Amino acid sequence: MWRNSATVSFSSKLLSYSSSSANPNYFHYASAFSIFSPNGVVDQTLSPSHQRFYCSSAVPSPSPSSGSVIKLGFLANKSDAFRPLSLKARDAVQLARHYGRCYWELSKARLSMLVVATSGTGYVLGSGNAVDLAGLCYTCAGTMLVAASANSLNQVFEINNDAKMKRTRLRPLPSGRIAIPHAVTWASSVGFAGTALLACKANMLAAGLAASNLVLYAFVYTPLKQIHPVNTWVGAVVGAIPPLLGWAAASGQISLNGLILPAALYFWQIPHFMALAYLCRDDYAAGGYRMFSLADASGRRTAAVAFRNCLYLIPLGFIAYDWGVASGWFCVESSVITLAISAAAFSFYRDRTTQKARRMFYASLLYLPVFMSGLLFHRLSDNPQCLAENPNRIVELPSFPQAVTESEEDDQKKKVRYVTAGPQGRAPVAYASIAPFPFLPVPSYVDQ
Repeated sequence: MWRNSATVSFSSKLLSYSSSSANPNYFHYASAFSIFSPNGVVDQTLSPSHQRFYCSSAVPSPSPSSGSVIKLGFLANKSDAFRPLSLKARDAVQLARHYGRCYWELSKARLSMLVVATSGTGYVLGSGNAVDLAGLCYTCAGTMLVAASANSLNQVFEINNDAKMKRTRLRPLPSGRIAIPHAVTWASSVGFAGTALLACKANMLAAGLAASNLVLYAFVYTPLKQIHPVNTWVGAVVGAIPPLLGWAAASGQISLNGLILPAALYFWQIPHFMALAYLCRDDYAAGGYRMFSLADASGRRTAAVAFRNCLYLIPLGFIAYDWGVASGWFCVESSVITLAISAAAFSFYRDRTTQKARRMFYASLLYLPVFMSGLLFHRLSDNPQCLAENPNRIVELPSFPQAVTESEEDDQKKKVRYVTAGPQGRAPVAYASIAPFPFLPVPSYVDQ
């Protein structure tokens, strides 16, 4: 008893002496640092002597031993300038980590990176022979910023709903880790920066697609989730725009070839979201969302919609080959993976259980990267190989018509000339007479 009391008395005198004579602001910085630790206690990464020395008054500290008192005396004799700078630097690091993690979660960074991957794939497909790496990087960066802005605004508008759901109640806004004005400022800043980057480094068409997609996601899809189940189809449109954005950034225009990957994204999202909505029915109901699966107690309609949209994916591989976007091998690969996800959807339709829904969800996660990788690997660029592999088809839709002439009968009609490889005995020319949309081809072989 006497030894313990004597030690406590000695240590308290030593602490009061060091705080009054060495540096009166030392404990001020220590207390300021403690706000970044739970319950006012300093981070556990500090050494034991530091933990006792900086301990908050909210939590009582144990009686220091004689060895710790010696260490405290050693710390008190350090230079006056070193202590405040080290604490300020540590505070700054902790603050940066805090907001960095909040920004990461607000942006739904993993989802945003998936959006960037689809946009980058669209850029490569629309680049032809040579891919501009700088332009690809600018397009991906702009897409990432705009996607981060849209996801952040989504969480701002759904803060009350997220607070009611188990899987979202720990997000930065419902948990109170960041203020709403701060999140709005972050979302507005990155959204404007991403759109400006695309406008300056890509083109205005890509910037317009990015801005329209942000508005569609944050101000149409987000409130629609609480109004009508059609929100799933609107969200599918939102997911289909990024690859079109990438194509437009690379080619400067939108053509039929550029719609293959957006179509795959659109039809893929329906079974993906249907499986997720079925698995999280209780959570969505608690959050107040009007999902399609909530009005389908048996799950039969939900599974039927998922299976039907999987079937819509089957022709895309053949269309990509017919339009000269990819080689014949892509037809085989696309058919195999599409039949796989269709089989999972049909299994879920026959036996509507959580296990089957989860299997279909995992199959959808596997489908998209395999489809995009195959499309990139087997893509046909703007070269003579396209004509060699598809001798009887129009293999490419040029960005700009090679010849545009006005008809003698009607000045409004325009004849677009496409050079292709026609059958033997015929001139390799196909014409499309289209009004008022000359960029939509209607190919036909013409005898000469």
